Amino acid sequence: MKKIHLKPITNTKDHAQALKNVEALWNAEPGTEAHDALEVLAILVERYEDQAVPFDDPDPVEAIRFRLEQTGRATKDLTAILGSRSRVSEVMNRKRPLSLPMIRRLHDELKIPFEALIPLA
Repeated sequence: MKKIHLKPITNTKDHAQALKNVEALWNAEPGTEAHDALEVLAILVERYEDQAVPFDDPDPVEAIRFRLEQTGRATKDLTAILGSRSRVSEVMNRKRPLSLPMIRRLHDELKIPFEALIPLA
């Protein structure tokens, strides 16, 4: 195994190299120097990505659309969960926010995580 030089990740070039090193170390045995280097690299990569690649807050409507697509369902299938075609239309067109009972039903029926259905703003 080649020696991995650990250093802070400050740009995309460093990030790309760190990811290559993570891949090279991926199957390292726990308790080895290579495994220790992998853990340190993972921390450095995560820190850089948290700072350099901010994620937008989840959008409940996009989460619903994504889950419908995953399960092969159509928007009309939400009527049984949300109550009526007009209510489905209002929610999917962002004219009506999700209520707590709607969130619970979407979570129970479609297995959408609560975190994806509760807007942070």
